[in-house]
Amino acid sequence: MLWRLFITFVRIGGFTFGGGYAMLSLIQHDVVEKNHWMTNEEFIDLFAVSQSLPGVFAVNMSIFIGYRLKGYLGAVVCAIGATLPSFIIILLLAMFYQEVNDNVWVQRVMYGIRPAVVAMIAIPVITTWHAMKGTWRIVWIPILSALLVWLIGVSPVWIILGSALGGIIYSIMRRD
Repeated sequence: MLWRLFITFVRIGGFTFGGGYAMLSLIQHDVVEKNHWMTNEEFIDLFAVSQSLPGVFAVNMSIFIGYRLKGYLGAVVCAIGATLPSFIIILLLAMFYQEVNDNVWVQRVMYGIRPAVVAMIAIPVITTWHAMKGTWRIVWIPILSALLVWLIGVSPVWIILGSALGGIIYSIMRRD
């Protein structure tokens, strides 16, 4: 089982570009649908907790999944599996960056990967939205947040603080 966990997270970490959110759909597929290691509801709860903790989101998820299935050793194995591919790739890039930085083919590959990364991030957002039973009535909040960051350059810190304040005000108004 430990080897299976390791291989699962090495594969996810090695073939996902775009960070933790791009990994989310692959983690969900392997953990919930393919291996049935947890239910979709448990996965959504794990997703919420992993987001709220400091550190790399996908690594947090791998640690929780490993711990849930095989205790402390499972947590370590999953964390190593999730981070090892990125470590190796970054190490190789650092070693050869100067040699390939101006290569037109490398630039084209990186440019071509961008739409795939956007799609890999959008898919888990949509999947999570459906799992949380989100409505179209409030979809303007994440869209506005993304536009404020992207187009105007508002710091995500202000978006988070504003969202927290909005949530508090909304909760108070609903109680009355």
